[in-house]
Amino acid sequence: VQLQASGGGLVQAGGTLRLSCVASGRTFSTYGMGWFRQAPGKEREFVATISGRGGVTEYADSVKGRFTVSRDNAKNTVYLQMNNLKPEDTAVYYCAADKSPLMSTRPLTYDYWGQGTLVTVSS
Repeated sequence: VQLQASGGGLVQAGGTLRLSCVASGRTFSTYGMGWFRQAPGKEREFVATISGRGGVTEYADSVKGRFTVSRDNAKNTVYLQMNNLKPEDTAVYYCAADKSPLMSTRPLTYDYWGQGTLVTVSS
């Protein structure tokens, strides 16, 4: 499985961005998907996850109420809608795929990773 993330960019605080992650292959709906981020000098941290069918989601407390994860299995794509962005959201955002359709907050669970897309939020 190859993952291609896009949609990052520079935005002012309070702004919005939508990240997309397109996966190769024909079994996308069997993969749990996750979004993680890594800020300079910090460890990679969990952001959001969604189950294979899209019925269950989970978020980090820091983004709850501002970010929404969704997926379109017909397009092999998972999205991360980010609203009311804050400077502390600045990071490289990575999408990841887990061979299990269950969702997970743990990076070690995931089998495939995209290349990352940079989000910069200015104050």
